[in-house]
Amino acid sequence: MRRPWTTRLGAAGVCALALTLAIAASPATALGTGSDPVPPAGLTGVEPTGANMPTVGGNLGNQHYSGLTQITKENLDQLAPTWRTHLSAVAPATDDTGQQTTPIVVDGVIYLDTPSGGVIAVEGASGDPVWKWEGGTYGLSGTRRGVSAGDGKIFTLAGGSRVVALDQATGAEVWAVQPQGAEGENLGRVGKVATVYSNGIVYAHAADGDRGAVVALDADDGSYLWHFFGGPQRGETFTGVDGVTFDASETWGPVLPDGTDCAEEGGATSWMHGSVDPALNMYYMTFGNARSCTSSQDGSLRPGDNLFSSTIVAVDAVTGDYKWHHQSIRHDVWDMDNVHPPTLADIQVDGVERKVVFYGSKSGHQFVIDRTNGEPVLPVIDKPMITDSRQNQPNTQPFPETRLLPDCLVWEKLDPANIPGDPWRGVPNYNGYQPDADGNLVFNPDSYVAVDEPYLTYPEGSSGHREGCMYDPQWNAPILSTTSQNGGGDWSNQSYSHSTNLVYFPYGTNPVAHYNGASANGLRAIGQYQTGGILAYDASTGEVVWRNHLGTDMSHGQGPLTTASDLLVVGQIDGRALIMDAVDGDVLWEFQTGSGISGAPVTYEIDGEQYIAVIAAGSTNPYGGSVTQGDSLWAFKLGGTYTTDSGSQEGPQTAPLTIRRPVSGSAVAGETVDNTVLLARTSRTADTAAARDSVSTNAMQPTHLRVPVGTTVTFRNPGAETFPNFPNLKPHCATQFFEGEFNVKLQPGETYEHTFTRAGEYFFNDCTDPRPTGKIEVYLDPQDQPGALAFTSDVLRLGSLSGLFDGVRGTVAAEFALPAGYTYDSGAMLIAPLSSKPIEPSSVTAEGSRLLLEFDAADIDNNVPTGETTLTVRLNVLNPEGAQEALSSTATVTVSKDTLDVAATPRLLGGKVYVSVSTVNNASVPADIVIESEFGSKSFTDVAPGERVAVSLNTRAASIQPGTATITATTVVDGEELTRTKTAPFDAFPTG
Repeated sequence: MRRPWTTRLGAAGVCALALTLAIAASPATALGTGSDPVPPAGLTGVEPTGANMPTVGGNLGNQHYSGLTQITKENLDQLAPTWRTHLSAVAPATDDTGQQTTPIVVDGVIYLDTPSGGVIAVEGASGDPVWKWEGGTYGLSGTRRGVSAGDGKIFTLAGGSRVVALDQATGAEVWAVQPQGAEGENLGRVGKVATVYSNGIVYAHAADGDRGAVVALDADDGSYLWHFFGGPQRGETFTGVDGVTFDASETWGPVLPDGTDCAEEGGATSWMHGSVDPALNMYYMTFGNARSCTSSQDGSLRPGDNLFSSTIVAVDAVTGDYKWHHQSIRHDVWDMDNVHPPTLADIQVDGVERKVVFYGSKSGHQFVIDRTNGEPVLPVIDKPMITDSRQNQPNTQPFPETRLLPDCLVWEKLDPANIPGDPWRGVPNYNGYQPDADGNLVFNPDSYVAVDEPYLTYPEGSSGHREGCMYDPQWNAPILSTTSQNGGGDWSNQSYSHSTNLVYFPYGTNPVAHYNGASANGLRAIGQYQTGGILAYDASTGEVVWRNHLGTDMSHGQGPLTTASDLLVVGQIDGRALIMDAVDGDVLWEFQTGSGISGAPVTYEIDGEQYIAVIAAGSTNPYGGSVTQGDSLWAFKLGGTYTTDSGSQEGPQTAPLTIRRPVSGSAVAGETVDNTVLLARTSRTADTAAARDSVSTNAMQPTHLRVPVGTTVTFRNPGAETFPNFPNLKPHCATQFFEGEFNVKLQPGETYEHTFTRAGEYFFNDCTDPRPTGKIEVYLDPQDQPGALAFTSDVLRLGSLSGLFDGVRGTVAAEFALPAGYTYDSGAMLIAPLSSKPIEPSSVTAEGSRLLLEFDAADIDNNVPTGETTLTVRLNVLNPEGAQEALSSTATVTVSKDTLDVAATPRLLGGKVYVSVSTVNNASVPADIVIESEFGSKSFTDVAPGERVAVSLNTRAASIQPGTATITATTVVDGEELTRTKTAPFDAFPTG
């Protein structure tokens, strides 16, 4: 065991010198070498990465910034995939999909977690596998967020809370340990979180349990060095760099009468990896919310600030000695973790260079802190808060003076013209905001929130009620607020650019209702839009410079990468890899991978070529089973020529995401329940006291009713006629949102009927308690119209004249014949065979009974195979009586994606050898074509789509050797010149 460091003996909260329980779980397990620490190639502290990207944060400061500049804004149109590897298909093969990992790159080899939770090494230039490890004899830890490298090893996690070292060259197991404290303490569930290597030490974090530690191990043999708990032991004291000594356990209140110590029962866990400053010899780690004593949302039994929950802590990287801490939320009862991997940088503030750490996530805060001492570098204010006396809450909370995201919800009017509305809009009836006759959401003090009033204290200047602002208090009644346990920055990394001095912060918008006993640490309000985007703020001032609300949640692994050429690379859960302008946030390049992206991209260099790689495996946050899962590692470079099985470079569109928070339960056909919804009941038959006036989220029976257009649905507040023994006793509402289609308040026994005349999703909830939520799905069964659909050509000429995916140009035109008296209404879409996501037309024009539809060829190209295929167009119409119907029709076409079909053959004519070369312009636009070889050339102008041109090139020789003819087609589309070059080989042709 290597021990080149000074260590100390101490309390079990931060301990040293005791061996871990080591498990010799495999014949491949070997003894440590005792050698000096050997960092992976390219490992830096806060300097940009270059050819390598050897940590999941890029460098040890988690900057996700590269100094590479070969790929620029000017040549992005040449960036295309060069290879794709299906990780699960590599032997030993599995059928696993989905993973949250970020790759690392060392000496041209990519190392990353597989969808099963194993580890794979892949050649960065070719995508060829080097080795693959699938867990040995003790299983895998499943969800993983990255590996680390050092001392010739790759460090990962496995089943049973094990930390494992693998031989970097072969993947053989070197050691595996189950970390324990010096006194045998259980350090928690060591799994999921990426490992970190620095200076011969491996750092591993425990998460997913009630209490967890950060543990440091000797990289040589896995022996234990020290650990640090987010929830301290009783009586444990800490002395910081400021010389102040304090007892952290006192911030959790006294031990309970039954002997329970809330700090030790649950405490806080560290969900994401930390960062290292080698110059200061400090390790920075973030701990999540307090999780113990009754529930994470009930703070009544743990009075005080509850250190080190919702806190960043700096320790000596070698000994684990405490240095300083900064708590972002005191006495957290909202699950606002703030567990971003901390990002380090050296920046100028007011003309002075400062060593800082950027800290914060779920809250949408970014504290800019001096990483030498934990003091704020940019101003932090103590903001007065509304408090609930039952929660033992502090009167103030720390807020950065400059905020990144809104502090409060927006209560927008219910109106069909206001869809989807502000990203931070609140769902009606929460917090007592109920619609008036015009659909405006107005606070009603006599609503369900009145039950809390005796316990609330409002600061001076407050509105006198809870508006859905950050840290609004709650007890048993649900109070909706922003951001959420599933919003803000959550666990996506951020990026710091040395070039722009901006910090890039991905976020999600997903307001949450807190109340005691809420599952998943809060209820994301059913029916709300779950969206998000990315913003950039000035590292030296905290001011937001730009924001791009892209429309999908970006807080669950969609971490950005920036480069010295001012590019920002980021993935989306809908499968798109984006490259944005790091200066202003404009999207410059977009590529569809075919499965969701839940990890950060990396960039590296091999033999003078810059590559970008990203794993597209999918995950479930926050869109559940609607996310397309996969197992693909993609790599891109300038001029990449990889194509998928469909003949396109891109993968097909992923399945549609369930953007709105779904109701519980499967769809119920309306005719099976007499098209009737029972309000505030979870069962249609249970006539019990416990069943009446339910406030459960599924207390609309059924929660999901499916009916055809034109159906009249009855909403009933069931009284004695329905449940003779235990009828509802309270009034209940059916408030439809966000269109405001209906809003009725029914007394027990009353009903309301509503006829749904248009297809769509209609969410509604209850004013008595907003948690019960239902949805009426109104559908149209499309009526098949054989022969109604015709494309203007039986051959769809797709593909790219440049040979690269972004060179697909032109349109695909179709006609749809409507029945007599029918008119087009809405919703025209093309259904392609490779994707379940419909393709919307770029234009729809009505000419009498004909609809002329145009689709962008680029939207279709990656969603259809080559050869004969069927395409379906579906659309909504109004029949002669004005009722909405749906029509569909299918046509068979031939798809061609080879924009130049070429051939070259030698032949003998008149005693001379000729090379005959021909080509067909399979593009959808005219092109100029040049055919050339060593024997001569010929040019053709404005070759029409589908036209063949040919030439015989005279060699004036009796024989020829094998050679190649080159065919170049050039065209101009929308002012942009596109060029496609292909070669056609020909064989030798001797005389005789």
